[in-house]
Amino acid sequence: MSDSANSTVIEKDEARYEAAPIVLGVAALQLLLALASRSEGWELWVLPWWCWFALIVPEVLLIVMLLRGKDPAELRLVGIIFFLNLAALVMLIGSILEGHERDGKQLLLKGVTVWATDVVTFCLAFWQIDRIEEEMFQWPSKQEDTSWESHFFDYFYVSFTNSIAFSPTDAMPLTTRAKLLMFIESTVSSLAILLVAARAVNILD
Repeated sequence: MSDSANSTVIEKDEARYEAAPIVLGVAALQLLLALASRSEGWELWVLPWWCWFALIVPEVLLIVMLLRGKDPAELRLVGIIFFLNLAALVMLIGSILEGHERDGKQLLLKGVTVWATDVVTFCLAFWQIDRIEEEMFQWPSKQEDTSWESHFFDYFYVSFTNSIAFSPTDAMPLTTRAKLLMFIESTVSSLAILLVAARAVNILD
């Protein structure tokens, strides 16, 4: 393996120490929501306050895997976190439609938690898949400098901007998988931001 290839592998392995704190941050947000729900008597539609721990458990396992080194189960955990977060969004929408959400602050915290989890989940998916398969994105910096290599923060930026703008703003997707993942992320984010935020604003008014 060439020196440049070795350097790329090392940089991508070191990115694990960038990924772990981001996962920890969203897990902390979910823990805050769980504790606030317990204190204030908040529920997620028909689910009790401790339902948020269903997201925290796989995230803690993922953090351990990231810190220990490459593990093929990491991407599976990312998928589990996505589906659990999607279930939380469905329950939140059901709670709104049934008229159970009457506290604007509670609804905003739930919406932000679901949205932040969505951003982190897809950031990890982009990063993980791009490391083990063909290049998923067309990076502007790569076109200007062929020696340029993407870093973990680049995937976080793509995920964040895609969740806000609901479309690519920097790197363009090259593969069908990348387009599908960005489509799913935008759909989840639009529901979490537009529907939840709109209802929260109405309550606060």
